[in-house]
Amino acid sequence: MLSIRKIGVVGRTYRNLSRYRQILAVLFKYGFGDLVELLRIEQYIEVGLQLISRNRRDRIEKYTRAERVRMAFEELGPTYIKLGQVLSTRPDLVPADFVRELTKLQDNVPHFDFTDVQRTIEKEIDSTIKELFVFFDETPLAAASIGQVHRAGLADGEIVAVKVQRPGIKKIIEVDLEIMLHLAMLMERNIKEMALYRPVKIVEEFAKTIEKEIDYTIEAASMERFARNFLDNPTIYIPKVFRNMTTEHVITMELVDGIKVSDIDRLEDAGLNRKLITTRGAEFCLKQIFIHGFFHADPHPGNIFVLPDNVICLLDFGMTGSVDRQTREDFVDLVDSVVHQQTSRATQVILKLTDWDDEPDIRALEKDVADFMGQHLFKPLKEIEIGKLLNHLLEMAFRHRLIISPDIYFMMKALTTIEQVARSLDPDFDMIAETKPFIERVKLAKFYPRRIADDMIKLGSDMMQFIQQFPKDMLEIARQIRQQRLAIKMEHRGLETMLATHDQISNRLSFSIIIAALIIGSALIVISETPPLFYGISLIGIILFSAAAIMGIWLLIAILRKGRL
Repeated sequence: MLSIRKIGVVGRTYRNLSRYRQILAVLFKYGFGDLVELLRIEQYIEVGLQLISRNRRDRIEKYTRAERVRMAFEELGPTYIKLGQVLSTRPDLVPADFVRELTKLQDNVPHFDFTDVQRTIEKEIDSTIKELFVFFDETPLAAASIGQVHRAGLADGEIVAVKVQRPGIKKIIEVDLEIMLHLAMLMERNIKEMALYRPVKIVEEFAKTIEKEIDYTIEAASMERFARNFLDNPTIYIPKVFRNMTTEHVITMELVDGIKVSDIDRLEDAGLNRKLITTRGAEFCLKQIFIHGFFHADPHPGNIFVLPDNVICLLDFGMTGSVDRQTREDFVDLVDSVVHQQTSRATQVILKLTDWDDEPDIRALEKDVADFMGQHLFKPLKEIEIGKLLNHLLEMAFRHRLIISPDIYFMMKALTTIEQVARSLDPDFDMIAETKPFIERVKLAKFYPRRIADDMIKLGSDMMQFIQQFPKDMLEIARQIRQQRLAIKMEHRGLETMLATHDQISNRLSFSIIIAALIIGSALIVISETPPLFYGISLIGIILFSAAAIMGIWLLIAILRKGRL
């Protein structure tokens, strides 16, 4: 479990402060000095930040803000690279230009020493490498920010891939998350424009995502679930997991020797059927989403291999998504209403699939939905690209501050990615035609006798529960009323402006009364000729008259600044 604490509440260790200064230095380096100044964290800034040359800043300014964010994340290391990769899948949290730029982030980190690999494996599995494997390649097959993969062999001749987590990565992530959370809180407090993007929520969502990714037992469970779902499908292959050699920091799985789906030349040389691979891959993805409701959320070409006989093999199950039956049906309703150009119905389904902090403008949203339909639907179905359609839908949701749940977005992203991969294999591929049978199946499933019976049983169960619970609730309310323990909590919304205006009016009235009192008091002192005198006039009276005049002018200026007397 990751521990994220607020800086300032806990003791500030030297390492935390050193990392904090490093992060601030990188922000200055990539042209975000204005942001750092608005955060009001001068106590963390040292002279070293001023060593960045003017020429360096000039070179940085030629890049867009989104590009500079990506470059800064790359320099800040594993945690920030992962943050960028996660944000690239969340268009409900960041603008579209940032999403496009952050998708370019790639893990580009050196591998760690074999001694650390050996120490981690032997500590986690409680056995020596020599006892576990007949051979273990010291040079990794691949290295990423969270861990690296080694080739090894078991006593029974099975060749496996062993993924080992980087030593100390959990602590590094925790320190970075603490600093991220602190910066996010400062953003919400001090920068009104940034508060709209809810930076604290972004950090909290990221913490949940990366917590799952650094626990390899979750990935192992996902692989086993996929294997069960496609157990009877010979066209799909999921690598086997060796549970006795899998822990939170180590995962051992079957090493698959296949051809990457993006390697078109090797597929051709191997005599594999590209059209068949395309159809099977698309069907595999659509079954995950519309039938099982549990899907691979990152099916990019590097994670899809093709085995002999055109068998599809999926790798890297660190990122998965799930959608329940109701969400799948709502998504199908959205597609159906868009296809039939039912603007009002489509708008209502969009609102059903999303959340929001402020009530959206329904009329403006309906207008955007109508424009959306006009752009995409007046063309042959084969020419409609699901990727562009879904991206446009996401941009529209972002404009209206609608919050799309991560799993719904992952579902849309998976569909978009599969379409891109499919068209790279077969330029004539029609994603709409492939999706249509699954959509029809979801629509018809509502009318299956068993489904109707299940719904009726659930409705009857809910009604019985309500009938049983309602009298108890009423008796409890009556009891609390008799004991005078019932409290009604009222929350007023939208009164802040009115209260601020009333507060301003009362302040001006109080100020005016004080000025009037000063004038009357001054007049009495002057009339009574209270010493000391200046040319026969009380000096105290003159001072009080002057103070009243200054305060009166000040009040008049304040009123004029508001534009009304």
